[in-house]
Amino acid sequence: MQRRNFLKSVGLGAAGVAAAPFVTTSSARAQETYTWDMVTSWPKNFPALGTGANDFARRVEQLSNGRMQIRVHGAGELVPALEVFDAVAAGTAEMGHSASYYWRGKVAASQFFTAVPFGMTTTEMNAWLYHGGGQELWDEIYANHNLKPFAVGNTGTQMAGWFKKEINSLDDMQGLKLRLPGLAGEAMNGIGVSTVNMPGSEIFTSLQTGALDAADWVGPYNDLAFGLHQVADYYYTSAWNEPSAVLEGTINLDAWNELPEDLQDVIREAARASNLAMISEFAFRNAQALEALVDEHGVQLRTFPEDVMAALYTSSLEAIQRQVDSDEESRRVYESYSAFQKLLRPFSDVGEFAYLKNRDNVDG
Repeated sequence: MQRRNFLKSVGLGAAGVAAAPFVTTSSARAQETYTWDMVTSWPKNFPALGTGANDFARRVEQLSNGRMQIRVHGAGELVPALEVFDAVAAGTAEMGHSASYYWRGKVAASQFFTAVPFGMTTTEMNAWLYHGGGQELWDEIYANHNLKPFAVGNTGTQMAGWFKKEINSLDDMQGLKLRLPGLAGEAMNGIGVSTVNMPGSEIFTSLQTGALDAADWVGPYNDLAFGLHQVADYYYTSAWNEPSAVLEGTINLDAWNELPEDLQDVIREAARASNLAMISEFAFRNAQALEALVDEHGVQLRTFPEDVMAALYTSSLEAIQRQVDSDEESRRVYESYSAFQKLLRPFSDVGEFAYLKNRDNVDG
């Protein structure tokens, strides 16, 4: 009986041990909750851009079962629109949502991760980031600034912009004051235009007061939301400057490294999902907004003359070459970018591009 009682007590003890959680440092970390702040370059809840940041935060909370919450702040709430990079790098906020070409003065190579004039489309850009080594280069370069980057949205192909006067030749471009960031801005400077960068929230007033003669923003959906059709008569649709425009989510690298692996995976998947969601939203909303601009507001659509497009192409190549020659990181990134674009182009030409031409020919 003593033996049976002993075995019974051991059995109960074992059962008790089995029922209790085995707590380790890693499993304890896995139960921690996190509340982060995200600063953005967009007005709070601005269509697609601002709501895209909200969408990402919602996905993170949902996928983490509430263990991680992200408070989204519009431009100017915690930091100005164009100070997101510095704020996240310094840890003022754990996360940011913006566009990497805004930081060209800090990280010259950052421009290639948003848009390259006459460069890759949205589909091609995603392929480079996810499969062609683009993300690894982005990680490496941003790690030097205490940041971890992700693609968290894309506007798709952007319009050439709004002009207060009609452009009939290259001569009409001379001396214009234009809002246009990144490498495309450098290309415009090369054909006689004077470009500046400014937050989207300042474009309307700058066009209205004459501080600007023209401005690019995004596309019909966002341009209509800002009311740019009220202060410029001509909408130039000649896509060249931003064939794709990646929106970046940046995370303070120290904060990223402190996360358990499962929450790092949550952020990765939320970023991918939000990237796709924004691309799809822009495709739909831009179509609706373009129809409204033309049919309801009488906006006049225009395309650049051939001499302007030819000059922009040449100037774009020259601007990229100057950047590559002056900065080693830019050289490495562009070598990867351009090699991948060349790899994809044969299929792009016989695939989607050829299909669109055939569809247009059949539709008349």
